[in-house]
Amino acid sequence: MPRPPKTRKVGFIPTATYFKPAGVPMSKLEEIQLGIDELEALRLKDVLGMDQEECARQMDLTQSTFQRIITAARQKVASAIVEGKALRVEGGKYQFVLSWVCRSCGQTWEEAGPEKDRITRCPSCKGVEVDNQRAHSKGPGPPPWAGAGRGRRRGIKEVEE
Repeated sequence: MPRPPKTRKVGFIPTATYFKPAGVPMSKLEEIQLGIDELEALRLKDVLGMDQEECARQMDLTQSTFQRIITAARQKVASAIVEGKALRVEGGKYQFVLSWVCRSCGQTWEEAGPEKDRITRCPSCKGVEVDNQRAHSKGPGPPPWAGAGRGRRRGIKEVEE
């Protein structure tokens, strides 16, 4: 009997969780399920362009386990596109974890989250001047808990590369 899968750390929960071909009624579609952990593997490797070792480290996995997850995720996404199937993003064995940094003392740490109205304090200096590192990554759009506002956010400078 195989051992149960280890919980994977993810830093992104999608707001859109269902994708289907346009013009095809839902009743006529087959569905493929993509786990949250598989989506995180795709985000880290293919969207953020991280190397495989760093992706595995961030998800708290071995590199070979990360390779199996990313291969399965790519196969599911390709199958959904090529064969015209719906893609549902849900499930998987994961824990949502945010990385934080204190602007006062430079301490970094991880916390399970998100709790929208929680005030996070630095475990070292107890200061409240902390930033979520995910909010400053090159990921697609703002994090899901950051409201649905449009336009530029104050305090963030956009840089063209």
